[in-house]
Amino acid sequence: MLKAVILIGGPQKGTRFRPLSFEVPKPLFPVAGVPMLQHHIEACAKVPNMKEILLIGFYQPNEELTRFLLNAQQEFKISIRYLQEYAALGTGGGIYHFRDQIVSGGPEAFFVLNADVCSAFPLKEMLSFQKEHGEPNSFVILGTTANRKQSMNYGCIVENEQTNEVLHYVEKPSTFVSDIINCGIYLFNPDIFQHIGTVFQKNQNELQEEPTNGWHRAEAIRLEQDIFTALAGQGKLYVYKTLSFWSQIKSAGSAIYASRLYLNQYHTTHPERLASNMEGGPKISGNVYIHPTANIDPTAMLGPNVSIGTGVTIGAGVRVRESIILHGANLQDHCCVLNSIVGWDSTIGKWARVEGTPSDPNPNDPYAKIDSETLFRDGKLTPSITILGCNVTIPSEVIILNSIVLPHKDLNRSFKNQIIL
Repeated sequence: MLKAVILIGGPQKGTRFRPLSFEVPKPLFPVAGVPMLQHHIEACAKVPNMKEILLIGFYQPNEELTRFLLNAQQEFKISIRYLQEYAALGTGGGIYHFRDQIVSGGPEAFFVLNADVCSAFPLKEMLSFQKEHGEPNSFVILGTTANRKQSMNYGCIVENEQTNEVLHYVEKPSTFVSDIINCGIYLFNPDIFQHIGTVFQKNQNELQEEPTNGWHRAEAIRLEQDIFTALAGQGKLYVYKTLSFWSQIKSAGSAIYASRLYLNQYHTTHPERLASNMEGGPKISGNVYIHPTANIDPTAMLGPNVSIGTGVTIGAGVRVRESIILHGANLQDHCCVLNSIVGWDSTIGKWARVEGTPSDPNPNDPYAKIDSETLFRDGKLTPSITILGCNVTIPSEVIILNSIVLPHKDLNRSFKNQIIL
């Protein structure tokens, strides 16, 4: 039997996702019409012999998370539980802390997935690869190819090209090491806990002199720096390289790019989620998701890469492209929304324009990844997508460009390249 663990982090991990993570835990933010986490759960539930999915993080359990888990259990007919860390324990510390829960029932292997990645999740392929490569007790990292410059922003893997064994692993090196990068998706067996336990014991010994908080700091273990670096070259760690899509979802701008990747995948996995041109309906261009409860005027034009949430109202002549429109938003007649995220219950007035700058990877480089831009560069706001927090009101004929508007704001004039507090 198999299990899966999804690492969902916690509130302070979603800082680059603000102001959107003020309203909803980042893993529940809708990407291509469903919560980010649902893409992971769907992929895990499709793996034969998958018995349980565990979420590990340090979010306080709340109504939204509880409701999501209940709905997901009913939809996918699989046990899904949330295990709350007492503090941020790192990618290795979290699974080590809950190792008894993970090995309960005797799984022969388990997947570990980071919640903030967007992927085709080739989990079955990783299982087949693990059976064909190395020892039965070997571990597998999902890898992909990046360009030389961007590879240094990720964990870099040097492999034996014949066997795919990981010979060397460096997390975010300062100079070029390899163009194969870590995708944050792993296949382990219970033996991994021996290796994590060795690091835990070493941390405990080093912290014996610490008067306080030693236990917490001993348990804070990172798979990437503390485990993979040591396992590389030992005949235990292998890399399965995927040619399918993959991206991180670190910032709100990367959520729009991830939405595009998932919408494109829906052609094969969920064609029923894609809107089509129908008589009496809006004009659809490219891949668009529309929630059934949305009310859209037939003269509106949507797409490509647009996701419309529950209860959204879109008026006559509205144009939406490369954007996510969240629950309850109201886009009034003839407004234009490009490269933006419109927050929950926000209103955009007639003839208003809300526009951002896309942060897509270089389309001419097949190995380019999305850059996780910092919010500011050279003392100025980095041009990026426009984000409206929840309950924002943009009046008629106002223009908002490359700006972030915090929740509950009623604007009365146009803005460009600003954070509006």
